Amino acid sequence: MGKTQFDFSGQTAIVTGSATGIAQTAAERFAEAGAHVFLVDINEEGGAAAAEKIRTNGGKAEFVACNVTNSSSVEKTFSHVLTATGRIDILVNSAGGWTKQQSVAETPEEEWDHIINLNLKSVFLCSKAATPTFLTQKSGRIINMGSMGGLTASKSNSSPPYGVAKAGVHQLTRLLAADLGPSGVAVNALAPGTTATARVIAARSDEQRGQIGKSTIIGRIAEVDDIVGWILFLASPEAGYLMGQTITVNGGRLMV
Repeated sequence: MGKTQFDFSGQTAIVTGSATGIAQTAAERFAEAGAHVFLVDINEEGGAAAAEKIRTNGGKAEFVACNVTNSSSVEKTFSHVLTATGRIDILVNSAGGWTKQQSVAETPEEEWDHIINLNLKSVFLCSKAATPTFLTQKSGRIINMGSMGGLTASKSNSSPPYGVAKAGVHQLTRLLAADLGPSGVAVNALAPGTTATARVIAARSDEQRGQIGKSTIIGRIAEVDDIVGWILFLASPEAGYLMGQTITVNGGRLMV
């Protein structure tokens, strides 16, 4: 962890998509800061290994296998968390991604539906499942992982349904903030620029990643640690007056 110190002792954090990537590192950081972390993912092998790594390092973590695009699976997962800890303090909606670079005309309907469900419907289902607990507690944090791809488009846009879904995540963030903010629940989103996760490295060539890096003011593509600190900040008490915002962390590649 960096020099900024966070304390989430006694809190329960749910992090979706946490078998890999930014979400996995976020789960590790929450555990290091004292939270009891539930890693939620459809990837059972990766999720179980990530949770075990946290426990080996002295943190509190449990993996829960869940299809975040299925309401029954989501409801079962959130019920399990409440039975285990009696509360939910932080929800990080990070499940998502894309696999194919293609144009709108090239996108099959099945690919469209899958990517929209994975990136947008999952946020709706998980936030809805957490809402009754947040309203009862009159406290909580929701951090939704959007994307710079949901704020702008380019000729080389990675995946049309991904960009559309992330734009929807940004709007859903505002709607959730309006609904839950009066009850003391802060809802915000992050819109990272392209980040060097294993998925991105697999999907984009060295040349593409190099070009993205050159398009930033800093001159490099984002690393996971460039993003994770913002997730913890949005979950912290200091972010309690921030409501319905999408914070874009992209090295100056896009300024709005």
